[in-house]
Amino acid sequence: MTDLTAYPSIDVMNHILEIRRDLAGNPFVFREFQIMLQTTFKAMFRPKPAPPPATDEGGDAPETGAQSGPAMLSGHASTQECLEDMDALGYTHVAVCATKMWSYYWHHDFIMDYPVEPIGEAVAESGGRIIGTASYNPFRITESLTEVETCVREYGFRYVWFHPLSFGLAPNDRRFYPLYAKCVELGIAVGFQVGHSAEVLPSDVGRPMLADDVAIEFPDLRINLSHTGWPWVDEWCSMLWRHPNVYGDISAYYPRSLDERLVRFMDSGRGREKVLFGTNGLGLERCKRELLELDIGDDTKRAVLHDNAVRFFELD
Repeated sequence: MTDLTAYPSIDVMNHILEIRRDLAGNPFVFREFQIMLQTTFKAMFRPKPAPPPATDEGGDAPETGAQSGPAMLSGHASTQECLEDMDALGYTHVAVCATKMWSYYWHHDFIMDYPVEPIGEAVAESGGRIIGTASYNPFRITESLTEVETCVREYGFRYVWFHPLSFGLAPNDRRFYPLYAKCVELGIAVGFQVGHSAEVLPSDVGRPMLADDVAIEFPDLRINLSHTGWPWVDEWCSMLWRHPNVYGDISAYYPRSLDERLVRFMDSGRGREKVLFGTNGLGLERCKRELLELDIGDDTKRAVLHDNAVRFFELD
């Protein structure tokens, strides 16, 4: 069996569940996630078996299935617990995002809006091994920019990741441009989802080529096109290949399920130095093990798991 610690790794895309599961809540109470479990994630997440009925001692039986969420999204109870697993699995860094996600159709409100302070505490406790990641609300621009600046200057965050599809906006929408300018000013990287969303959200705004304007107009901004760009994988590969400042992560997919076009690109001279590794909370061990089991070169594995992210985050 492969020694995972032999391959230093950086997870560029994760959420607060990884360091504080008590703060993550249960997104599966929202309709978007319930539908996701019935469709795009059906094969990945099976409902838990029904619990036994309440006993004579009283008390209600626990919730199951979609209401309790996928069991494998277990995360960690604390930053210390996460750091112990990182050491055991060969992770030097994990990026944890104070994710903001909007309900485009069903609720017209946040379905994710995680606090930044606990992530700031994790950054300090971990000595920077937890990479603090802010998020962004294009409906509250001034407020969001103030939070981003606070995260960077007071808590040592190095990154902003946001979810344009949940707001029904493309990444080249004018409401995101103040964020890009702020990231350049602060010297930090930015990332956002491209491709369709697993949840029922508008897809057309997720086409990777819509990031073309951003890459051209902000040449000094390091950009991560997150979540592979599927089903527009060729567009995703094109953006990474064409733009010196554009990278792309493979998070939200188990590596063994990656599109073969993406795997070929990742293992070629065109993509080897531009693809980033991330788990999106799907498991530090499983995602890394599956990446190492792919039929790709050892130099590709080391670049994707670690070296490219060092360059992207400017960790040197």
